[in-house]
Amino acid sequence: MTRSVDTWLLPDGVADVLPAEAARLEQLRRRLLDTFAGWGYQLVIPPLMEHLESLLTGSGHDLELMTFKITDQLSGRMMGVRADITPQVARLDAHVLPVAGPARYCYAGTTLNTRPATMAASRCPVQIGAELYGYAGVAGDIEILRLMLDTLAMAGCRDIHLDLGHVALFRGLAAAAGIQGRDEDLLFDIYQRKAAAELAEFLSAHSLPAAMATRFEGLLRLAGDASVLGRARALLGGVSATVDAALAALDAVVAALSVSHGGIRLYVDLTELRGYHYHTGLVFAAYTPGTRAELAKGGRYDDVGQAFGRARAATGFSADLKALLACGD
Repeated sequence: MTRSVDTWLLPDGVADVLPAEAARLEQLRRRLLDTFAGWGYQLVIPPLMEHLESLLTGSGHDLELMTFKITDQLSGRMMGVRADITPQVARLDAHVLPVAGPARYCYAGTTLNTRPATMAASRCPVQIGAELYGYAGVAGDIEILRLMLDTLAMAGCRDIHLDLGHVALFRGLAAAAGIQGRDEDLLFDIYQRKAAAELAEFLSAHSLPAAMATRFEGLLRLAGDASVLGRARALLGGVSATVDAALAALDAVVAALSVSHGGIRLYVDLTELRGYHYHTGLVFAAYTPGTRAELAKGGRYDDVGQAFGRARAATGFSADLKALLACGD
């Protein structure tokens, strides 16, 4: 019987990790997890697959198209192979490790995606990350950001560009204007595409007061270095307590990072709404020149455990260990 050569081929976006690279990958994984432990983050190892509804709860809703679905031969229930570990950690915090105060968890494990996140990305990244539950203050976001930037430095990543945004600014402005439901979704899409002409049409169709329309128009241009925050305060300050709190949080983050990580390049984009459907506050992503995809990303996702019966403040970051290894080459 002649075997087809195709039996030796791997699916698109899937590759072996050969001995030399595997040794380096494992060494980096150990160094980073030891660093996380030094910061007080406890290692958890969730299972590769769970019941589908658990994986697609909370932040997992945005992952549905990325999740492989299988049938459990024991129960007949639908299961999913994890595309992200964050929903699993939310479940652990809510039910398995329900501590009263702040809790810090870290992890490193293979995930599986139905399609690559970018053209060159792996469909089976090794996700590494850290998450802080039970602390709502901006100091928690600063801690996570500093840990993420230290992680990138340990991996050998240089010339880091950090993008900062805050989804509560958009939410607070929309709420103050009485924009909700489908209209809010449409406005969100306009800002994501930076579609100035469509924004003008939207504002005209909704007959907003001139002062409020000016704020929405100005929001589209609030992107650049840290000086953007001064312009944002002049334009948006006093609109609502939510907006003022978001601006204060961004000020605090920028000030803290200028002390601890002054060498990074900050880019503030107040229409950066990544993960809008589950993020509740600060959002961020780190890049290096010559790469299209982020090296690491994260943000605040308070109440992510609500669907599991325990809503708690939460913030964290994650990265693909394989991408970090390539970054340091």
